[in-house]
Amino acid sequence: MSDQDTPAAGQPAQRLSWRTRIGVVAFVAVAIAVVWVTNAILTERYTASTKTRAEVRQALYVGNLISELQRNSVVPLLLSRDPALINALNSGDFSQTSQRLIQYLEEIGAASFSLHDASGRIVAATDRSQLGTLNRQRPFFVDALRSSDTVFTTYQNDSGGFEFAYSRRVQDGGQLLGVIVVKVDLRKFEQSWAGIADAVLLTNSEGRIILATEPRWRGLTVDEALEARSAPSAILRAIQATADWTALPADAFFTGEALMRLESRVPFQGWRMVSFTTYASVRERVNSVLALEIMGFAILLAGWFFLTSRRALSRLSFFQRESAELRKLNAALQREIAERERVEKNLEVAEQTLAQSSKLAALGEMSAAVSHELNQPLAAMKTYLAGAKLLLQRRRPDEALSSFQRIDDLIERMGAITRQLKSYARKGGDALEEVDARDCVSSALSMMEPQLKARKVSINRSLPREPVMVLVDRLRFEQVLINLFRNALDAIRDVDDPQIDILLTAGANAVVTVRDNGHGIEDLVSLFEPFYTTKQPGDGVGLGLAISSGIVTDLGGRLTARNGRKGGAVFEVELPRLNRELEAAE
Repeated sequence: MSDQDTPAAGQPAQRLSWRTRIGVVAFVAVAIAVVWVTNAILTERYTASTKTRAEVRQALYVGNLISELQRNSVVPLLLSRDPALINALNSGDFSQTSQRLIQYLEEIGAASFSLHDASGRIVAATDRSQLGTLNRQRPFFVDALRSSDTVFTTYQNDSGGFEFAYSRRVQDGGQLLGVIVVKVDLRKFEQSWAGIADAVLLTNSEGRIILATEPRWRGLTVDEALEARSAPSAILRAIQATADWTALPADAFFTGEALMRLESRVPFQGWRMVSFTTYASVRERVNSVLALEIMGFAILLAGWFFLTSRRALSRLSFFQRESAELRKLNAALQREIAERERVEKNLEVAEQTLAQSSKLAALGEMSAAVSHELNQPLAAMKTYLAGAKLLLQRRRPDEALSSFQRIDDLIERMGAITRQLKSYARKGGDALEEVDARDCVSSALSMMEPQLKARKVSINRSLPREPVMVLVDRLRFEQVLINLFRNALDAIRDVDDPQIDILLTAGANAVVTVRDNGHGIEDLVSLFEPFYTTKQPGDGVGLGLAISSGIVTDLGGRLTARNGRKGGAVFEVELPRLNRELEAAE
């Protein structure tokens, strides 16, 4: 009897052991599959996000570069018509000319000015050490003599770097007197690019690198430059010079798969910009999520083993194995406590990693915001430049100078917008003043005048006769109105009889209403969310209304949107009136 009972007693224990093994194998297989799929999905998603931020950042680089070139392009024309410089060249008395150029340099902010006589000798300069230097064979002097307009020249100096200069002939009554040269400081952009942990280079129409974050690349082609120093090594050198990025893993910079190359055209003399961006942030964000998943599976597996052990222990005799069961339970509890402590520490590390990733995402969003807010002044500058060129061709320099003055005002406005975007990130401002809302509406309409005239839009404006005083930051409030006018203009692009109604009412609060006869708004819920847009790719990034809503909220008001009864979209900006706030206080 005993020989027959022994196999029967051993069979249940053997079946339980095989079930446990099969369950563990199945659980591990499911965990591996989930981690694999999650890694593939998140890597693709975060890679697309990183690429978008890199493209926005490169667009900002190109915009800043073009803005700097355009700002300096009008200076030679103005200086070539300066009566003081013309008289100095005619008389040969240059005692006060250098001081006059230094004053102009402080006002304009260019790199340097130099005045050459007809023989190519420097007779006045902001850098007095260059006086007397003969530059007759220099490209900028030769090109200026061959052309009657302002010419741009790129040439390599003795130290291996590149110089950028605008030059123009100085004439009096058709007679050549000399050449004025304005050097543009583009090397400052290399320093700003190097602080973003990207490798950036700029090539001319011949494919030669003229600006780069890596000094060894200048003067070479892209292929020759990458052979001299690879893009990962260049990024590593930039990161070592920036303390905030030294925590990134070193192996992210020495594999070709860890870099993304972006190339874009610069609308100036066939230039192109190439940037290399690291995928290190993508790997960090994906690994943080995968770490959470692996920890979750580990906890489940530990719980499963714990329950399995409990079931095995319950089948043993209580009287014979009571002390052994208690010891095993105590050991299991100790392991569980240690496991929980380890999980808590890992969660803290994961939270820090996610916080860093959020900072990187905020940086990309602000870069896109800067690009979006500068598009409107840049468009106006382009229109004024075209008008000035036409006026100069028609020999109407006085009116052309008026256009240049407007361009200078727009440049000041762009600088102010950049400062205001910094204050937008801090959720507050300290430049509040008492302004008339009617003046703000008129100023915003004046800013949009070139676009409105080009489209032949019917503008119906209704303003009260009495002042409507509000306490706001005037520049930010006008920026909100410009964004609303621009959205209305885009909404009526395909309408046969485009019309925009602007209404300012003064009741308990000051309300500015902007109504168009377009197709209306499809999704009112997501309208004020960042990066939500119904425009075609390249026409906008979906930040205008989100920024405008934040500005109005900071000013103590609210921005709402709805569809009109007869079609079209209606936006309302509601702000507290200043005079009613004073009456309530009294």
